[in-house]
Amino acid sequence: MDLSTMRTIVRRDLKDEDAQNYRWSDDEMDRHIARAVREFSEAVPFPAKATLPTTADSRVIDISPLTDRVMVEAVEYPLGIFPPCYQRFALWGHALTLFGEEEPDGSDCNVYYGMLHTLDGQGSSIPSKHEDLIATGAEGYAAVEWASYAINRVSLGGTTTPGEFLAWGDERLKQFRSELRRLGRRNQVRIRQLYRR
Repeated sequence: MDLSTMRTIVRRDLKDEDAQNYRWSDDEMDRHIARAVREFSEAVPFPAKATLPTTADSRVIDISPLTDRVMVEAVEYPLGIFPPCYQRFALWGHALTLFGEEEPDGSDCNVYYGMLHTLDGQGSSIPSKHEDLIATGAEGYAAVEWASYAINRVSLGGTTTPGEFLAWGDERLKQFRSELRRLGRRNQVRIRQLYRR
């Protein structure tokens, strides 16, 4: 799926399919979709691995090259050992500090981390089973934004139209956030005892 397809799905659910008279511009719609993707990424980040250099006689590793990083799951050091040796660590900004017995000697380490998902004109990193969830979040944000905009404006739909948009949008966001909590990485069981420290 790409951004254009997601935008079409969201517009269909919002009954905003008249291209001559869209309620939300493409830019507004893309902003709501991006917000939903960002929140989804916080709960279910895209898994990534990077090989980074260490510094001899320093336990601090610079992880600033890990763009769009959401979290760090594990650090493998030293490399080439079986089973892999994962280190205890702490994060502060872009500084990752190792606490294992092995002091770095300047050789590489593997950092396993989660990053933001992509959804653009070329495609998406979001698993297809979660595409409807992204649409639900984007629809909720769009409806709430429209309700705020429509307050104190003349409406052919009657005085309850902004309130109905707000209630519907809030319900979609409630569903979205509930599912994010269920899927979230903080709710997953991790078998830490398999990590050699």
